[in-house]
Amino acid sequence: MTDILLNFERSIPVLSWMAVALVLSALGAVIVERATVAWSLARRRRLEVLYKVLLRRALDGDLGARRTLIASPSGHRLIIAALLITPLIEDRDPDRIARTREIVEGLALVSIADRYLRSWLWWRRALALRALGLTQIRDRTPAIVAALDDRDADVRAAALDALTDLKDRSSLQAVVVRLHDATLPRGRRAAALTAFGGQCERFLLELAGVDPANRLNYARALAVCGTEHARPTLCRWTRDTRTEVRAGAFEALGHVGLDARSAALAIESLESRDAAVRAMAASALRGWTGSGDAASHLARHLDDTWNVAVQAARSLQSMGEAGLVELQRCAARSDAAGILARQMLWEQSAA
Repeated sequence: MTDILLNFERSIPVLSWMAVALVLSALGAVIVERATVAWSLARRRRLEVLYKVLLRRALDGDLGARRTLIASPSGHRLIIAALLITPLIEDRDPDRIARTREIVEGLALVSIADRYLRSWLWWRRALALRALGLTQIRDRTPAIVAALDDRDADVRAAALDALTDLKDRSSLQAVVVRLHDATLPRGRRAAALTAFGGQCERFLLELAGVDPANRLNYARALAVCGTEHARPTLCRWTRDTRTEVRAGAFEALGHVGLDARSAALAIESLESRDAAVRAMAASALRGWTGSGDAASHLARHLDDTWNVAVQAARSLQSMGEAGLVELQRCAARSDAAGILARQMLWEQSAA
């Protein structure tokens, strides 16, 4: 036992020096890593300053600047790509997109995007998709559509964003089919349909005819891209047995616009036992000045549940003289309906 203790005591200095060496090695690694990162960032900033000037001149039509960019080292291409493409997120000017696309093609950035699409790194695939969409590279539409089935949710969302930017009619059916894909953000799905506008309508109505289980999603889609051609179908959906579908149908009718028949359905549905349906029916009547005396029916709902009352008040505010008369009549009341009516009258006078 004594020998073991003696040996341990003799090894303490060695172990101490080893510990110091390890600490110094770790510290050195941290210093080297931070120095490398700092050098890399400083180099990137210098290159960005240089290429920003060249890109500005190239986008303004300077052929010499464009040739200089095209001759740039391959290691600089991704920095140039970021400087080129990122501004397109905010600036969607068609001329800028066209000039950017010419430079992108000259720099062979499309081939880099193709490689990134095959990368096992999800962020590279997503980056490539956004770049192809923002620069309107339409001959890559099939690859972008295929990415809607990527294993990574962020990549699928980037593919949908790219198709929204492209607005390539050949991808229309793929976009509409993703309407029910809950793994894609609902806002992005709506944005894609909005981008295609009325082009989606016929296909949406065809699908809705064979897929009644998803009628609510079709109604929501028609609320952003429907036209008067969808009105008869939406009128039928206001008789659906599901509350949310009836409410969605009236929301879509508010976007499409009413005729005498659909206005009569909305007025009738103001008496629905479901508040969501009453609210959307009241909203759909916004701006309606045709048959049915909608104003007097809406005025009766200024003391309804809050959402219904607000929608009714907004619609009365939009109905011109007929709505004004009802609001003035209700303004004399001392309850919530009176307060709401006075608020609408004040807003109208202040406008």
